[in-house]
Amino acid sequence: MRFTEIDLLGVYVAPIAPMIVIAWLLMLPVRRLAEHFGLLRFVWHPALFMFAVYTIMLSGIVLLAGRMAG
Repeated sequence: MRFTEIDLLGVYVAPIAPMIVIAWLLMLPVRRLAEHFGLLRFVWHPALFMFAVYTIMLSGIVLLAGRMAG
């Protein structure tokens, strides 16, 4: 697995930065669905639960990118 810097309009950014944004964009509909169906009523701390889900999604994206890279 090899991650290199990404050239974004002349600025080098860490490869984790776009993955963080992608995970955040994927979390928006997940959170809306959880609120719509009332799933957050069943967890002790909704913000902590959503942070854990975000962390799991980000980890999955990083592992998927690492597997695709080589």
